Amino acid sequence: MTIPAPVFRTATPTDVPALVTLIESAYRGDSSRAGWTTEADLLDGQRTDPEGVAEVVSGVDSRMVVVEEDGEPIACCQLERRDGHAYFGMFAVRPSRQGGGLGKLIIAEAERFARQEWDVDEMRMTVISVRDDLIAWYERRGYRRTGEMTPFPYGDERFGVPRRSDLQFELLVKKLG
Repeated sequence: MTIPAPVFRTATPTDVPALVTLIESAYRGDSSRAGWTTEADLLDGQRTDPEGVAEVVSGVDSRMVVVEEDGEPIACCQLERRDGHAYFGMFAVRPSRQGGGLGKLIIAEAERFARQEWDVDEMRMTVISVRDDLIAWYERRGYRRTGEMTPFPYGDERFGVPRRSDLQFELLVKKLG
C-alpha cells in the first residue's frame, strides 16, 4: 500500500474552522497528549481562535499553509513576511501524525517558500522558552537560540491560561541560504 504524498496549499477563509480545530488538537487538552508538541501541562484554554487564524489567512504579507492528505488537513503553518525576514508560526501537526517526519517536510517547504517567493534570507519564530524538547527539535533543523525573550501575555486569554508563572517566548533564528 502506497501512502499518498501530502498536498501543500494556501489556506482560504473556508479552511479557518478546520485549522482552529487542528491547532487546538496539537497543543491543548487531552487530545494533544497523543503527540509530543502538547502544551497541556503549561497552558489551559485556547491556543488560537477563528479571528486570529482568519487574520493570517487574509493578510497581505502572510500565508497560512495547509497540508492535506486525502482532502483532510493534517498540518498547517503560518508564514509572514516582515522587515527582511519571514516569521514562522501556528505550526501544528495532527497528534496522530507527529513523530513520522511530516514536520521536517513542512518546515523545509516553509523555508523554501520564504527564500524563493519572498527573497528573504532569514526565518524567525518564537517558542515558549521552557519547551526544551521543541527548541532542541528546531536546533536540529538549524535554528539557533538568541536569548532574546518577550513576555508571555499573561491575562490575555486569547493565548491561553497559564498553569505556571515563568512563561516567556524566546526568539529562534535561522539563516536561509
